[in-house]
Amino acid sequence: MCVDPWPGRGTWVLWAAVAFMHVSLKVSWSGKINLSLCHSPQFSGKFIMTASSDTIILIWNLKGQVLSTINTNQMNNTHAAISPCSRFVASCGFTPDVKVWEVCFGKKGEFQEVVRAFELKGHSAAVHFFAFSNDSRRMASVSKDGTWKLWDTDVEYKKQQDPYLLRTGRFEEASSMPCRLALSPDAQVLALASGSSIHLYNTRRGEKEECFEQVHGEYITDLSFDITGRLLASCGDRAVRLFHNTPGHRAVVEEMQGLLKRASNESTRQRLQQQLTQAQEALKSLGALKK
Repeated sequence: MCVDPWPGRGTWVLWAAVAFMHVSLKVSWSGKINLSLCHSPQFSGKFIMTASSDTIILIWNLKGQVLSTINTNQMNNTHAAISPCSRFVASCGFTPDVKVWEVCFGKKGEFQEVVRAFELKGHSAAVHFFAFSNDSRRMASVSKDGTWKLWDTDVEYKKQQDPYLLRTGRFEEASSMPCRLALSPDAQVLALASGSSIHLYNTRRGEKEECFEQVHGEYITDLSFDITGRLLASCGDRAVRLFHNTPGHRAVVEEMQGLLKRASNESTRQRLQQQLTQAQEALKSLGALKK
């Protein structure tokens, strides 16, 4: 995706490759566009989301028509994203919360409305960044208050049920500089980037397990796990670097060992043992198996 000025009109044209299609979005903003996102969801309908550095998020169809305008009321947008399940859009900014909306489509794929779903409340300062797990049932956030939080978002928000806070961890770097984060697909590992370094946390215990110091010559601009959760990618200084997610394998070992103790039938035990063995072999191949 690229963002280019529309000559002579003070507007912008965002060319986004969505489902192998090119969509022209003519966007007029008084402020600077510092963030734009696109998505081709498989959930029900197809839409694109763009967010500007003020408080506006726009939802578009693939014809370049605006379906809905969202005012986040967060003074400024620092990050916005679409959930992997494609039901939600979310944003964070100057306020100490993350706001989440549901983009509603009908059974035939027709757009209906955008409604407030829920908020992640609990930080005491601006939220730098947030991320979803692969099934959208977990979210993580990092704030200027020097903490990260893991949330259970698998709630009945239409019945006014709020997300549950599962874990809070300290990350002092967040209090002095902007940070980015990535949540592994199974939500077992949280990666936090500050400056040019990456820190990996076990979300069950809230403990830091790995730290990769100064892996880029400049600030890290993005961070993402692959769909399997085995690799973590970071980009910055015109380079992309890959890291093995050893904390993720350790988390699987811990989980399988706990489940094996409670398994009541042989077929379940065999399945759990197979997953445990695979995780242990992965750690052994990386020279990271703890004796």
